[in-house]
Amino acid sequence: MICERIERVLERIHKACQRAGRREEEVTLLVASKYADAHQIKEAFGCGVSIFGESRVQDFLKKYEQLASLPIRWHFIGRLQSNKVKYIIEKVELIHSLDRNSLAEEIDARAKKAGKRQDVLIEVNVGEEETKGGVAPQELDRFFQYVLSLEGIRVLGLMCIPPYKEDPDQVRPYFRSLREMKERLEREYGVALPHLSMGMSHDFEVAIEEGATIVRLGSIIWEGD
Repeated sequence: MICERIERVLERIHKACQRAGRREEEVTLLVASKYADAHQIKEAFGCGVSIFGESRVQDFLKKYEQLASLPIRWHFIGRLQSNKVKYIIEKVELIHSLDRNSLAEEIDARAKKAGKRQDVLIEVNVGEEETKGGVAPQELDRFFQYVLSLEGIRVLGLMCIPPYKEDPDQVRPYFRSLREMKERLEREYGVALPHLSMGMSHDFEVAIEEGATIVRLGSIIWEGD
């Protein structure tokens, strides 16, 4: 059943790429596994998914140990407390939710101690919602400049969780806005930012049409349409 759902999702990704005139290889499927157990993750891995995203450090560490025999590429996609960075810094490939100086400083320090440069995405609060994390759009430049100065961090792009709208097309302006922010940062700072992590189960096709390179899908994989 999980394999069938993944196949349907991949077909929808393919069609969204066609509509946008993009190559399918430009879009990575990340399966959000917060509500999945180790057995389900193992099954999805067997269906060809290699990248999984966790949102809670304690849950992630448990699954990481249970699935240590599999070459899973783990991403951290939830809000991250600075005091939890030490537990994941040598285990995750990409952190999607960098949004404040104190967290950046902790990631930088822990990464340098581990002898690595941690890949991150800066989360932008595109809807400026009080209940969500992310840098306010008007603060993005200041924060981006600061993070660029940290030797233990490499910024690969931006991430957002836009306001929920029943009609996915109403979310399009938020995705477009994040893409425009990324493109402007690339121009003004002379850097390459290859990733836009945006789009979840109900709106990922619109996100792809607006330039997403990573879509974070959970419920559509574990529960179906």
